Amino acid sequence: QVQLVESGGGLVQAGGSLRLSCAASGRTFRWYTMGWFRQAPGKEREFVSAIRWNGSTDYADSVKGRFIISRDNAKNTVYLQMNSLKPEDTAVYYCAARQGLLQPTSLAVESNYDYWGQGTQVTVSS
Repeated sequence: QVQLVESGGGLVQAGGSLRLSCAASGRTFRWYTMGWFRQAPGKEREFVSAIRWNGSTDYADSVKGRFIISRDNAKNTVYLQMNSLKPEDTAVYYCAARQGLLQPTSLAVESNYDYWGQGTQVTVSS
């Protein structure tokens, strides 16, 4: 069983930065695909970014050029560096993990992930 714990959320003014982290259990973390999703009040959960076991990355168009996903396999941790934050980035951010080397067509679909964290709140003020 894989457990994921997010941290690093908080309140920041527009234009500021935050760095989220997700610590994962498991001895095979280096083979996981890791993803970040977010859910704003009254909206569906949406894809933010993902990083595969081979280091390749995906980003939602809304965050491309502002957010950077990375991983430290020695620490079983994935990071989401969020820069130039906007009020529309306000949401609960969730970490997700997918086991195995084979990948689905899209990593933007939440049903393609096996494990989820509890989420961390990010609030961006005007």
